[in-house]
Amino acid sequence: MAFFINVFKIILYQPLFNALILLYIYLPGHDFGVAVIVLTVIIRIILYPLMVQSIKSQKILSELQPKIQEIQRQFKDDKEKQTRATMELYKKEKINPFGGCLPLLIQFPILIALYQVFWKGLQPGAMRHLYGFTPNPGTIDPTFFGFINLAEPSLWLAFLAGAIQFFQSKMLAPKTLKTEKKTGQMAQFSNTMQKQMLYFFPVFTVFILWKLPSAIGLYWIITSLFSIGQQYLIFKKPAVQPQND
Repeated sequence: MAFFINVFKIILYQPLFNALILLYIYLPGHDFGVAVIVLTVIIRIILYPLMVQSIKSQKILSELQPKIQEIQRQFKDDKEKQTRATMELYKKEKINPFGGCLPLLIQFPILIALYQVFWKGLQPGAMRHLYGFTPNPGTIDPTFFGFINLAEPSLWLAFLAGAIQFFQSKMLAPKTLKTEKKTGQMAQFSNTMQKQMLYFFPVFTVFILWKLPSAIGLYWIITSLFSIGQQYLIFKKPAVQPQND
């Protein structure tokens, strides 16, 4: 266990901690919140190719929902054929239904590392994790614009993060057809789950963030806004070029 903890510190905690300190020292104003925002943008740029692929996968899945519902109606009494036909559709469209989960799995350890950075990194003893080229800033002021203490929980930041998470999830929500009473139970269950998850994730976001340092909430907000921008660019249809006669 000690080996994995050390690997985690070397690969994630120390690079993120040193990057945050360097940003805090060299950015104008020495604002901790601005350093958190810039660090978030850097992380998102690094993960950009992976996130684009994930969003494209979710977009294709959203567009396939009418076909999936048609399969569910056609084979409503035979779950085996329903599953087989759905998998054949995924194979035909060259889409992995779990492709959107990988970025979430990658972001989870980053989120844990950032939690430790924001929670323990502001303590004087944490400066022993600085690289040789990283100056020791001494005492860090954890405020954002001088009035939001990012080392403490913030309920309004947690609610803001939840609201933005809802808007992001709404953009990715599949456009499903109306479920008729005669439709199979699997289709009805799928539609119900999609609606519940649309509200579950924002509520879960608020529940998680309101007890954590608000720097995590700020990171979550910037990450979600970045994702919304990516989704808008990917979902936006290119303009039709006029043809020359």
